[in-house]
Amino acid sequence: MQRQHIQTRARSLELNYVNARFGIFAHEHQRQPEGDWTTWLVIGGRGSGKTRAGAEWVKSIAAGDVPSAKRIALIGETEHDVREVMIEGVSGLLAIHAHHEQPKWISSRRRLEWNNGAVAYAFSAEDPESLRGPQFDAAWCDELAKWRHADATFDMLQFGLRLGERPRQVITTTPRPIPLIKRLLKDRKSTVVTRARTQANAYNLAPAFLDTVLARYAGTRLGRQEIDGEIVDDRPDALWSRTLIESCRAAEAPPLQRIVVAVDPPVSSSKGADACGLVAAGRAEDTRIYVIADETIAGLSPSGWAAKAIALWRRLSADALVVEVNQGGDMVRAVIAEADASVPVHAVRAKRGKWLRAEPVAALYEQGRVKHVGAFPALEDELCDFGLDGLSSGRSPDRLDALVWAIATLSFGAKDGPRIRAL
Repeated sequence: MQRQHIQTRARSLELNYVNARFGIFAHEHQRQPEGDWTTWLVIGGRGSGKTRAGAEWVKSIAAGDVPSAKRIALIGETEHDVREVMIEGVSGLLAIHAHHEQPKWISSRRRLEWNNGAVAYAFSAEDPESLRGPQFDAAWCDELAKWRHADATFDMLQFGLRLGERPRQVITTTPRPIPLIKRLLKDRKSTVVTRARTQANAYNLAPAFLDTVLARYAGTRLGRQEIDGEIVDDRPDALWSRTLIESCRAAEAPPLQRIVVAVDPPVSSSKGADACGLVAAGRAEDTRIYVIADETIAGLSPSGWAAKAIALWRRLSADALVVEVNQGGDMVRAVIAEADASVPVHAVRAKRGKWLRAEPVAALYEQGRVKHVGAFPALEDELCDFGLDGLSSGRSPDRLDALVWAIATLSFGAKDGPRIRAL
């Protein structure tokens, strides 16, 4: 009896130490919601306790709480993020367990093992195909709004959530207006949403951090997103707005006198490299420009994206490929020529910054001289998120660059005559 009392007292002291160091898991937004849900979407500002919420949920289901889980997927933006934030971070899975309850982290196998047989597997959103095959009864996705391949990774995960009576997933993220987040918010049948501002976790944050960040960013677009956890569709400093793009929507294009396929090639084909912007547009008789395709692709070799660009050129019976040649101009020409030497290539070179190049094109939209034939969600997200400092994610605006080259060529380039084709 005395031994049991000593063990209970030791565990209490250990948990008190853990809570004092890593914060008390008592915030309303960190408690698992009730109800018959499949996805728990925790949207919050920086430091609001999102990671702790996800980690505590995984801890509880691995321990056998209802619902329990034995095979759990842990998915972050990169392998580094999974390890440093979700597993080994100050609010990660190892930190929130008492020492004698900690799961064993086997880094070589990218897995956590609990003594009761529960296992969590680490995956990177950079490699959606790694989720093809494994199966789970639960998953924790962290910072989904930052994932480069958000839709592909999420889709692969859904096929793997097939064990147990009711597989569930928790998504903890700072919001960005990406299509996947919007779809989840609209799915009220299976998604429950919890929102939290940074101030909700003030107890665990440095007072100087809150004072400085709030004074500088409160009320700004960045502050609304990163502090208040709001999804902000438009940037105040963006060249395009959602309203503007909607006003430029067209059901179909009239006969086009000239069509170009613009290519913004990536600097390299290494893993994590920029995408290859691939946008097609045409000019009608009244000089209006119609955007007719966005087939931007990522992860392909030079020969791969060249083949995709040429395929689009053929399918649209386009007049030319407009290719930016600032990075490796001779190489770009050679790659396309090797794929098909008959393709006419119009090389363009950027002499000004992206904002200055995009400004006159945005002005054409304001004048009603550019139309989008249908909707291009990924492209339009870039347009409405492109400000003086680029995209809020810091990534290269590959789709926007290709769009700007296509429209600029058709509007400000040489005056071309009607399209003439050999029979």
